[in-house]
Amino acid sequence: MPLAPAALQHEWRTAGGAIRLDRPVIAGILNVTPDSFWDGGRHDSVAAAVRHAAVMLEAGADMIDIGGESTRPGAAPVGAGEEIGRVIPVVEALRREWPDVALSVDTVKASVAHAALDTGADVINDVSGLRIDPSLAAVIARAGAGIILMHSRGDVDRMARYELAGYGPDPVADVLHELGGSVERARAAGIGSDAIVLDPGLGFAKRTEHSLALLAGLDRIAGLGYPVLVGPSRKRFIGDAAGAATLPVEARLEGTIAACVIALLHGALLFRVHDVAALRRALDFAHAALRGGGHAG
Repeated sequence: MPLAPAALQHEWRTAGGAIRLDRPVIAGILNVTPDSFWDGGRHDSVAAAVRHAAVMLEAGADMIDIGGESTRPGAAPVGAGEEIGRVIPVVEALRREWPDVALSVDTVKASVAHAALDTGADVINDVSGLRIDPSLAAVIARAGAGIILMHSRGDVDRMARYELAGYGPDPVADVLHELGGSVERARAAGIGSDAIVLDPGLGFAKRTEHSLALLAGLDRIAGLGYPVLVGPSRKRFIGDAAGAATLPVEARLEGTIAACVIALLHGALLFRVHDVAALRRALDFAHAALRGGGHAG
């Protein structure tokens, strides 16, 4: 099994400054939606969102990823105005409370990204890999923001389903090819290579066997030369791969930890998770072990 290679980039450039990549970087998930599959509705007020962000930062999160539109199967699409109304007050509140914490906004819409970056967000996490809104890349380039390019297929309301999960005998090669298109769109718009992070999109338009193949072949994604983020947190493939019966979402923490450690072994540097405390401990230990007992951070 290959160990994590040295990162070709030692920093990730964002609108708020560089994020160092010399230890596992954890992005705590902050869904401000009523319908996300794990924590929908728990943090959909500004006060509740700030409280949960505080918990995640205390537990060791390096950044907070704020989402105002669910991508779970069957979720209803959200208009730009409604998404802005959910996200921007939270970005404003978090920026007031923690001026130096990196903030990412999970959106596929240029208008939402523009509002978020103007309010103080540092990164845009585009789960469409710049497929859906042609003007999004230019917004990010003008702001000098970081971007997470995730592999997916279809619109927001279809990308987490299986109907578009058609791959050849080497699904990693297919994902590599499609992520390459996302990188080309970003670079053509003027986004610097040092601002790009890639996400293979575990569970998005992928059956369990495809997500597992991507975990095992993640070093090939990392071989493109960009930092890699993974987001396996409590997803369906974690439950499906655990045994004869699918585990409910409440029982998927251990599988999530295992997936993140495997991803670290194969070159991932960033981890988008719900359970920050458990993942911080697990990843710091795994990173220290990979360094031969050196300090993980």
